[in-house]
Amino acid sequence: MVCPTVVAGCQRQLLLSSASCASSASNVSQNAARPHPVLVRNYAAAEEEEKKKQQLEERKKKQREKIDDTSRHKPYGLTAWAPIDDVYVVRHYPKPVYDADVAVDMLKSFQKLDFTPEDQPVFIDLQLNMKLEKKKKIDPFVSTVHLPHPFKKEANRVVFFTENPDQARLATENGAAVVGGAELVEKILEDEITADFFLAVPDIIPKLLPLKNKLRKKFPKSKRGSVGVNVPKMLQLFKTGHEYMVERDCCIITQVATLDMPTEHILENMRAIIKDASSHKPAEFGPLIERIITSSKTSEAVRIKTDTLLPQEVKEEP
Repeated sequence: MVCPTVVAGCQRQLLLSSASCASSASNVSQNAARPHPVLVRNYAAAEEEEKKKQQLEERKKKQREKIDDTSRHKPYGLTAWAPIDDVYVVRHYPKPVYDADVAVDMLKSFQKLDFTPEDQPVFIDLQLNMKLEKKKKIDPFVSTVHLPHPFKKEANRVVFFTENPDQARLATENGAAVVGGAELVEKILEDEITADFFLAVPDIIPKLLPLKNKLRKKFPKSKRGSVGVNVPKMLQLFKTGHEYMVERDCCIITQVATLDMPTEHILENMRAIIKDASSHKPAEFGPLIERIITSSKTSEAVRIKTDTLLPQEVKEEP
């Protein structure tokens, strides 16, 4: 005979095993019915990567179309006319040239990034073509020009040489710091009197010859406009004017403004100096200025497109 407890235990075991099979089957069916989000995410990521690749290819294609130098010869000693990538070796490519207003704005941005003084001086560097016909050249010159927006806080100190009482009175009334005749020569030689400019009337020039070695470029000359009889006009120019000169026979380097001045004021001062310098070469021999560079006291130099600052020729209609 079979023991009833054994039969009851076997039945219980069969019931438990069948229940576990049913639950596992239901789990399998549920898992089979569920979607696989991981696979969906992978497909979405692949699509995004494909889009990014396409966009990158389009950008590269546009850059190639924009910088198409196939018809131009490669610049001597350089890699190409312009870089394609954002990061490149500067010395392998020509230096970029900017519009005048963009160049000044760059100087202002350099100052903010470097935390340097806002009122630092702004300079302009002009490379000149001094050649005339055949072997002739323009002699280096010194000139004084009225700037539309002066950057100096104080007026220039001017000494006026004359022995005429009326001219002396006019010079004093128009702001000359020192007025006198030949008696001033000894004081200037001993550095008792110093000035930014020395002006004179033509009659007194022979008495001032002992000052030639002392004053050098500041010695009164008719070419510079520092010798004349129009006393008020001379003093008006030199008391508030800005002087510049040709250095090394082919360039002008001078201050034009301070960096805290408005951009348009800086540009107008640049144009005033360039216009005055250009007047020293006849138009039929071509432009005097070949290259323009600007910089501030603490910044790097920035090249400017010459056509944005050179005076434009006005054609007369017949």
